[in-house]
Amino acid sequence: MSEASNSRPDDGGTAGRADRAAQRRALASRYALLPLRLFLGVTFVYAALDKLSDAHYLGGAADPASFVSQTQAAKAGGSPISFLLGPALDHPTLFALAIAFGELAVGLGTLLGLWGRVAALGGATLSLSLWLTVSWSVSPYYLGNDLAYLMAWTPLLLAGTPYLSVDGYLARRAGRDRARGLSDEHVRRRALVDGGIAAVAIGGAGLLTGSLTRTYGRDEKAGPKQSAAPVSAAPTGSQEAPSVAAASVPVGGSAQVKDPATGDAVYILQPKAGQYCALSSVCTHSGCAVDAPKNGQLYCPCHGSRFDAATGAVVNGPAKKPLPKYAVTKDGDKLTLGPLQSQA
Repeated sequence: MSEASNSRPDDGGTAGRADRAAQRRALASRYALLPLRLFLGVTFVYAALDKLSDAHYLGGAADPASFVSQTQAAKAGGSPISFLLGPALDHPTLFALAIAFGELAVGLGTLLGLWGRVAALGGATLSLSLWLTVSWSVSPYYLGNDLAYLMAWTPLLLAGTPYLSVDGYLARRAGRDRARGLSDEHVRRRALVDGGIAAVAIGGAGLLTGSLTRTYGRDEKAGPKQSAAPVSAAPTGSQEAPSVAAASVPVGGSAQVKDPATGDAVYILQPKAGQYCALSSVCTHSGCAVDAPKNGQLYCPCHGSRFDAATGAVVNGPAKKPLPKYAVTKDGDKLTLGPLQSQA
């Protein structure tokens, strides 16, 4: 009798620990997708505001970091959907803003858990389109982050956002309404209307945030401004070579011309006082256009490669080859692009 009574507390303690462990595992399983959801939501909101605050994003074809230049590079790089890029190039501002505000809507919907599967579908669609354009020529494939984002959206597309979310709240309220005897049609209509109201409110807040960022938060991001002075881009031969005013290239800054032979944008730079050079704007990794110099480096926004602004050497991969370098001659107050000195 004594032995049996002594065993009961042990059995109860073991069972209690097992129950608590099972509850912890269930809780961890329930919220397993929350870190991924927060990461994707924050990242897409940040990406949208980053685009809207970037003066280069809508800079036009003359800016190598603009939406137009990136789209042209993707089309020329053998994208499997290059035939679909024509409308984007015909209406670049519309498409560029649609992408930025689409990212903002996806990010906010994911963070707040409103229509989670719809937001995940939008995120997956954006990631798929970027993978088939900007990242398509990346080799090996695992260096292209857009494919990873596409895979990351899949769990949320399948599971939705049922916990710590607007969707979860509406689902729980629908359950209570059914328990009160309300019809399924009434419950669905109420959930749809309230979800729509929340979507309009969140969308309005997103549009206001994006518009204010676009209007007041614009940042050149590239250090000293690039020259807006007209440049000559005449073909080689008897015509004049591309040139800019020396005053338009401050120390640490740049001005942009075009290589007469290829039409590619080229940065004329002054990395140190009195030292001039010119570097191609075409990243040697996958052909994206690098940003103008900042803090002595040129940054590729596609995959993060960085190049030394004085030599074109690779500072940070995945690029392995330096930027092609050109000669620059100074004649009085004018800087003239010379011949190609080194190739990637």
